[in-house]
Amino acid sequence: MNEAPIDYLKVGSLKPNFRDINLIAKVVNIGPSRAVTSSRGRVNHLVAEAFVGDETGSVVLTLWDEQIRRFKVGDVLEIRKGYTTLFKGSLRLNVSKSGYIEKVDEKIEKVNTRNNLSGVTHIQIPWRTSETGPFKRRKRR
Repeated sequence: MNEAPIDYLKVGSLKPNFRDINLIAKVVNIGPSRAVTSSRGRVNHLVAEAFVGDETGSVVLTLWDEQIRRFKVGDVLEIRKGYTTLFKGSLRLNVSKSGYIEKVDEKIEKVNTRNNLSGVTHIQIPWRTSETGPFKRRKRR
């Protein structure tokens, strides 16, 4: 049984709120890790930001716990079932709990760091404060 070919996005095409992203990107930089406490269960985690990209652009990838130690600068990563979010107006790439991130033997010679998608500030309007939220309520009489 043949698997369907995987559609990989290029980093330069990422936008906020994308889901089920598959892409291949090279690690340009990994920032220092810091401890955070989850809001659910009050569990302590380590989190670090990796700057990754390809020839079309670059973005910040959030790494958690053991992922921080598994990868280093120069590694090329395959990300499956990723998603994008906005953190303080900045685009972030994340890996879902059902997704995975692995080092692969592919070559990305040059990373386009000029097209830094995380360097662009997005204005996020919370739906709760907007006049027309995602759900319209009927007025009770």
